[in-house]
This record gives sequence, C-alpha cells and structure tokens, in this order.
Amino acid sequence: MSLPRPTETPRISAWRFVATFGVVSLLADVVYEGARSVTGPILALVGATAVTVGIVTGIGEASALLLRLVSGPLADRTRRFWAWAIAGYAITVIAVPILGFAQTVAVASALIILERVGKAIRSPAKDALLSFATAQTGRGKGFGVHEALDQFGAVLGPLAVAGMLGLTGVEYGPSLAVLALPGCAALALLLWLRIRAPRPEEFEIAHTVTAPAATPAPTSSPGRSPLPREFWIYAGFSAATITGFATFGLISFHLVERDLLSAPLVPVVYAGVMLVDGLFALLTGWWYDRIGAAVLVTLPIICAVIPALAFSGALPAVLIGAALWGAALGIQESTLRATIADLIPSSRRATAYGVYAAVIGVAAALGGALAGLLYSVSLGALVAATIVIQVAALVFLLVFLVRERRQARAS
Repeated sequence: MSLPRPTETPRISAWRFVATFGVVSLLADVVYEGARSVTGPILALVGATAVTVGIVTGIGEASALLLRLVSGPLADRTRRFWAWAIAGYAITVIAVPILGFAQTVAVASALIILERVGKAIRSPAKDALLSFATAQTGRGKGFGVHEALDQFGAVLGPLAVAGMLGLTGVEYGPSLAVLALPGCAALALLLWLRIRAPRPEEFEIAHTVTAPAATPAPTSSPGRSPLPREFWIYAGFSAATITGFATFGLISFHLVERDLLSAPLVPVVYAGVMLVDGLFALLTGWWYDRIGAAVLVTLPIICAVIPALAFSGALPAVLIGAALWGAALGIQESTLRATIADLIPSSRRATAYGVYAAVIGVAAALGGALAGLLYSVSLGALVAATIVIQVAALVFLLVFLVRERRQARAS
C-alpha cells in the first residue's frame, strides 16, 4: 500500500517535529541499545572467541562511523533524507529481533554488523532533518531535547532485555524478539512524521523569511563544494577533546577491578550516567542558544578533571567522575551537533555530519586506546596526558571562536 502523497508545507510545528523525532529515537534506542547490551554474551553462546568478539564489535563500530562518509554525501545529492532515515531504522528493526535466534558465529556477527550499518545509513540524514526544524526551535534547545529523549531509550533498552532474560530463563530469542514492538512503533511514527512534514527544509526557509533581522542561514545548491575552513577547525577541536575523553567501559572496569562496586550495580550507575547526559544536553542546549559556541569551553574543562576523579580509589569520587563523564557526553551528543547545523549550508549538511562523525569516531578509538594504555601504566600519566590534550582542544576552540566572531562582524 502506497503512502498518501503529502503536501510540501509541514503540517506540524517545529517543536512537535523535534519532540516526535525524539520519541522515534527513544524507541529505536530501546531496540539497538537493548541488543548491544548483550552482543558479547550472544556471541559467546554461539561459540565466538574473545578475539572474534573484539573483531566483530570493532568492525560494527567502524561501519557505523566510516560509512557515513558515503551516506552523508548521497543524502545531500539525492535530497531524499526521509528515504535514508527510514531505510536505516528499518534495517535495525529487522536485524535485532533475528539476532536472538542466531545459531552460528557467522550469522550473529553479520546481524550485529548489519545493525551498525543501519545506523550509518540513517544518522547523517536524521541529523540534517533535525537541523532544519531546530532553525525555529533554537539549535541548542532542539538538539538538547532530542538527545534527552534519546538517552531515556538508552536506559530503558538494556533494562527491558535484562527483565526479559530473567523472565525467560536467559533465552535470547524471545528477549530480543520483544524489541520488535518498539521497533515497529518507531517506524510507524517515522512514517507519520514524514507525511506531516515531507520537506522539513521548509522550517528553515520559513524561519529565514520571517526573521529578516537575523543572519540568514547559508544556502547553496547541492553539489561538491568544499566544506569551509571553520568546519575543519571545529572538527579539530572536537577530535582533540574526544581523544582526551576516557570511555565508560574503562570507568566500569575500574569500579569492578578495584572492588569499589559489585558488577550487578554497574548498570545502575550507567543508567544514572545516562540521566545526567540528558540533563546536560538540555542545559547546554539552552545555554548555546543564548551565547553560541562559547558554551563549549565547558567541555574540555569537564573532560580534564574526569580521570582524576573517575579512576581514584574512593567510590564517591569515582561516582562524581562518572557523573561528569555523563555531562560531557550530553554536551558532545547535542551541542556539538547543533553547532554543525549553524556552521554548514543546508545543501551540504548531511555530508558535514557524515564527515564529522568519521573524524570523531577515529578520535574516540584513539582516545579509548590511549586511556587504556596509560591507565595500565600510571594514573598520574593518564591525568597529565588528558590535561595536555584538553588544553590543545581549548586552543582549537579559541581559534574557531575568533574566526566565527570575525565573520559575524563582517556580515
């Protein structure tokens, strides 16, 4: 059955668009975060070795990031943002419920990687769609609300799977099959949203027309024009600060290794961290709409103090460090993306989001490896290296802010 042919003008407010898309992401996060919480045990159950688990999950994460270098430009050239977003979500909704019934390493590995490919397909288009609506809501507030809803799903997904495993006696098939329900709901809501707002670009166009006093958003026809120098400086800042950002995996390892917390309580800490993430996404998003990218000065400052607290020998200090980790993640997942929307013309925005994701993905991989290596050598070395890296990030940010201010004055 074909969808009704929609009109061009959105029949939904910008805020309702952002909130509804946030619910879509919430439901989708229940699906894929629920699955990701048990990919290791599933692979072990079908006979995978530790090396295989590392390779499969590594390929999956690389696919989720590097394939955006392809999906982003293609979304810009075709302008079919809805098609890319729907296809990406559909792949995840199909792959995850089947994963629980996998009987071989090859099948389980293929489904895990396929789910990550779905994320790579949808993410640049999804961010571009959101960026159009946030022209009216405020970039920071819009992306902040979306991230807060998204993280709520990241809390619910693993808890739902854990509950199902308890009810079924650790049967992965039905425990992941039940995730088809929120998955189908996400797709249905996404299709409804597409009917109500077939061309979300109209949000940004209408905002430019009705706010002549504001600096108009840069526009150009879809093509292969290079991304501006400011984008690369900003990407350099983001890569630097994320390179000096320890992973929660290392923090949770520290909690258990030092007998600071029992393993069953670590997911509870993670759930609390996700709540902090959502709160700071909202807070810094609101702040960003008032003072601009200068709010990002808080990110390297927070990241610089995390290791000294999160890897100490006192549980209260570690919990504070974990909470700060969540605060930094909330800024990264919302305000960093909001800045891209203000920096890049709408015709190249999906491309920019794809390139940006690849840059910070490589930085995250390097940062995780560096933190793990230094943690095993010396906590002092880890703290010192993190401070040096975050100072370098501040230099990049200062250069970016100076150039941004000069351009604002020139316009």
